[in-house]
Amino acid sequence: MDRWRGRVALVTGASVGIGAAVAAELVRCGMTVVGCARDLDKLQKLAAECKSAGHTGVLVPFKCDLSNEEEIQSMFSAIKAEHKGVDVCINNAGLAHPDPLLSGNTSSWKNMLDVNVIALSICTREAYQSMKERNVDDGHIININSICGHRVIPSSDIHFYTATKHAVTALTEGLRQELREAKTHIRATCVSPGIVETEFAPRLYSNSAEKAHFLYSQYKVLEAKDVADAVTYILSAPPHVQIGDIVMQSVEDVS
Repeated sequence: MDRWRGRVALVTGASVGIGAAVAAELVRCGMTVVGCARDLDKLQKLAAECKSAGHTGVLVPFKCDLSNEEEIQSMFSAIKAEHKGVDVCINNAGLAHPDPLLSGNTSSWKNMLDVNVIALSICTREAYQSMKERNVDDGHIININSICGHRVIPSSDIHFYTATKHAVTALTEGLRQELREAKTHIRATCVSPGIVETEFAPRLYSNSAEKAHFLYSQYKVLEAKDVADAVTYILSAPPHVQIGDIVMQSVEDVS
């Protein structure tokens, strides 16, 4: 990770869970990390924790609603003005609503598309343009996907969410191909974890704490730090190595 020391990473959805773990780990490795989320208080708390831990990098909190393109554009403009641009983009933000295909709310479906697919694509485009205009040829775009991006689990609550994650799988491979056509050495990678103990389940099952607890208590599930470690592994790979996707899940997961 030495070559990334002092360089700039954007981590979306950095206030909690996987995003917070990734942001903290990159700060530990000496990067300047712009962590964005809607909850500025949590970002500021995480930034203070990173500072008190004595990490050589710094976490820069930035409030941004990723379902609003204007806010995303404003964020990238601020990054350009204050930090010159983005060298690493971690598209982590994502959400799910328990809205089945046969009875779900259209607004919930649109919200999942806006954050999981459209915002990811906007951030990818803007990060690439930031790298291109500064002649950064070794940048990296990492999409935090899901094992749901590779299979359809028989649970109606997450079928639409699963569709958005299949889109992320296709978008990452499409991005890799376009980067090659552009004759750049910027790399594109997915990380596709199984069940990770975060705020995901409590938010998905906000009306049923029992369901959320069951999801994380069946066996030893992944931790956010496990995914953060996968991200640093990807970034640590030699410049000529293209890691397309890391699929990871608990050893005891039978799905």
